[in-house]
Amino acid sequence: MSETPENTPVAVITEENVGAAVQAAFDAIAAAADTAELKAVRAAHAGEGSPIAALNAQLRHVPKDKKAEFGKLVGQARARVNQAITAREAQLAEAETAARLEAERIDITAVPQRARVGARHPISLLQEQIADIFVGMGWEIAEGPELEHEWFNFDALNFDVDHPARQMQDTFFVDPVDRHLVMRTHTSPVQVRSMLERELPMYVLCPGRVYRTDEFDATHLPVFTQFEGLVVDKGITMAHLKGTLDHAAKVLFGPEAKTRFRTNYFPFTEPSAELDLWHPTFTGGARWIEWGGCGMVNPNVLRAAGIDPEEYSGFAFGMGIERTLMFRSDVQDMRDMAEGDVRFSEQFGMVV
Repeated sequence: MSETPENTPVAVITEENVGAAVQAAFDAIAAAADTAELKAVRAAHAGEGSPIAALNAQLRHVPKDKKAEFGKLVGQARARVNQAITAREAQLAEAETAARLEAERIDITAVPQRARVGARHPISLLQEQIADIFVGMGWEIAEGPELEHEWFNFDALNFDVDHPARQMQDTFFVDPVDRHLVMRTHTSPVQVRSMLERELPMYVLCPGRVYRTDEFDATHLPVFTQFEGLVVDKGITMAHLKGTLDHAAKVLFGPEAKTRFRTNYFPFTEPSAELDLWHPTFTGGARWIEWGGCGMVNPNVLRAAGIDPEEYSGFAFGMGIERTLMFRSDVQDMRDMAEGDVRFSEQFGMVV
């Protein structure tokens, strides 16, 4: 050691002094028990006030012919200390992480986790069952777009231009309105498309979502599902329609179920009828319930699809699947079908 003018001891660069500083740093690094202690070691043995830093500061007093030798000696010492600190820091951090994970560990075998099994929505199940009924009779399932052109949704189905259903307060029109696009109000456009695309004779069922500007309440939904049927063949009569609907009713509601017709008017059928269902197992007692609409296909609808009404005739019908589910399974509020609560679906299991 030498002394400065202020009589403060100053480190002299020698191999012994450098080695001693490095060894002292190694001992302190090894003794550090955690990253907090190691931080203090870093300041004491690699910081500005450390012995190695003091040795490095003396390089300005070393003769020029010795600067390279002593500079290399001090530089290598600083590098060894920093490498040792980095290695020890990684080791301590890993140990602290392992200790923290162990302290926070949860024994998942103590309380078994049971995965909650979901359930398919009863609307989907009922729609598939209805489709199976008609496929079993040799019918085909037809589908079409939910965003539909006004011609398919109204004009081809014999709706006059001033029909109330074509107004904004009843139908969802899509901007710009002059493109004449609507969210289909029934699945009847699928029937029109089927007549245009398929060969005759034709027996198709058209299930799917439809859209109307109805209130969201216990008996109405703005988005709901329908199933509509269409037959076009030679010699088709109302008797064929009645027999088809009676068979569907018996499969869905039991062997005592039956249907009846009440005179009504629809633009796309003539004659037209309201369809009533005799529900033998209705809660509160067997009774007649309005189920949907039906009738013989209007000749104007056949002509719009390029079919000669003098050679072919047909029948059509349409019912709501939500309404069918309501009185089939005693559902009191139609909103339960739309709110997505799995508890509603679970009560039906995998069948309805």
